[in-house]
Amino acid sequence: MESKATARFVRVTPMKARRVINLIRGLSAKEAQAVLRFANQAASEPIGKVLNSAMANAQNNHNMDPATLYVAEAFVDEGPTMKRIRPRAQGRAFRILKRTSHITLILEPQGSAPRRKPGRRSNQPKAKQELKNTNATPVAKAVAKAPETSATVKKVAAKKVAKKAPAKKTAKDSKGGTK
Repeated sequence: MESKATARFVRVTPMKARRVINLIRGLSAKEAQAVLRFANQAASEPIGKVLNSAMANAQNNHNMDPATLYVAEAFVDEGPTMKRIRPRAQGRAFRILKRTSHITLILEPQGSAPRRKPGRRSNQPKAKQELKNTNATPVAKAVAKAPETSATVKKVAAKKVAKKAPAKKTAKDSKGGTK
């Protein structure tokens, strides 16, 4: 069972909120509260409110003990950006972007199964993944990247990578030889 709380349209930039969220991810709820209380960033206040809300949701809606909870997932998504104008000299106007955030916290009891860490799964075939990880030649990498259906594309890619840079001219060559 999980407890979730979100705060939307918070007037904190997502980049600054993510710095604070990274501090509490994986901590117990009580430790996260202490970290947020003493964090010297403006984003720690709204994130602390979301954490308190998630703890209250766990206690009231799911009958979970707040002492056993930990921050299983914590992320910040970008909300809408408000565009404003600052007057400048000679009738010009500069744009000001006031960014907003959507903050989400998910708490789970300590004994529950750990969540899979978020990450992207690769859609590449296994051979391409292995080739990517090995120290293959540039020609082999170009051929592997080319689509499997078109043999001419593979040939062109191999030719582009296989071209060598022209040899550097020596001082003797640039003078036109000895006389």
